Amino acid sequence: MANLQGFDANQVEPANDMEPIPDGKYVAVITDSEMKPTKSGTGSYLQLTFSIIEGPHSNRLLWVRLNLDNPNATAVEIARRELSAICRAVGVLVPSDSTDLHNLPCVIGVKLKRRNDTGELQNEVKGYFKKDAVAEPKPASEVADNSAPWKR
Repeated sequence: MANLQGFDANQVEPANDMEPIPDGKYVAVITDSEMKPTKSGTGSYLQLTFSIIEGPHSNRLLWVRLNLDNPNATAVEIARRELSAICRAVGVLVPSDSTDLHNLPCVIGVKLKRRNDTGELQNEVKGYFKKDAVAEPKPASEVADNSAPWKR
């Protein structure tokens, strides 16, 4: 049981239905990280919370789980490669703690995925990039030469 004295729902806007966000690239930061045991109890994973910090989906949260301690060596290798991509995206190549990765902007690639158990759509982070390495596409009106590429 939790004490909720002092909370007044009249003073707080209710949460909206949290539909998945569209596929795309979003500027985000890691706001939380925690090692958690796996369901089976045979290992643990690092859970990272990403918060989108720019655009219409600002303040939306996405979670990534990295199986860094698992009896399945392939799962560990995949997690370590993903952690390497995250480290490179935020510019911390040798972190001593997961908090070293917090609050550093990067770009995350987000995809929609259908859940196997419910069939509902959910978001999945599928890539990590340096913030300055992802060029925003310019509208055609801002591009100086609108001729076909082979005519340039």
